[in-house]
Amino acid sequence: DKEFLRKPRKWDAKNIGRFMLWIGPTSSIFDITTFALMWYVFAANHVEAQALFQSGWFIEGLLSQTLVVHMLRTQKIPFIQSRATLPVLLTTAVIMAMGIYIPFSPLGAMVGLEPLPLSYFPWLIATLLSYCLVAQGMKRFYIKRFGQWF
Repeated sequence: DKEFLRKPRKWDAKNIGRFMLWIGPTSSIFDITTFALMWYVFAANHVEAQALFQSGWFIEGLLSQTLVVHMLRTQKIPFIQSRATLPVLLTTAVIMAMGIYIPFSPLGAMVGLEPLPLSYFPWLIATLLSYCLVAQGMKRFYIKRFGQWF
C-alpha cells in the first residue's frame, strides 16, 4: 500500500518472531483440516490411495500459501480495501491454475499425484475461504494487540 511505503521502516526481529508465533499455527490448522478431509471424506486412508491424499494436500497447501500472501501484504482487507499490483495478481492466478492442473497432467503422474474428483473442489473452496478469513482475523487481532503490522 502506498501509505505504508511512504515511511521507511526497519526490520524488527522481535516483531517478526512474534508474528510467526501468532500467525504461523493458522496454516497448521488447515493442514490438519485437509488431512481429515482426505482421510475421512475421500477415504484416502490406505496405501492404494496415497497419491489421492498427496494430491489433495498439494493443491490445498499451494493455494493456501499463495493466497495468504494477499492476506498478509496489507493491514487492510485484501481484494476489497487494497489490491496487489496486476503482476502479483496475475502471478497468483497462474500459480493457482498450475497447481490445480499438475495432478491432472503427465507431470503429476510422474511425481506420484493423481486427478482429484470434482467433489473435492467445493471442499477446497470452503477450506481456502475459511483460511483467508481466519488469517485476516488473526491479522486484525495481532494489529490490535501489538499496535503494528510490520
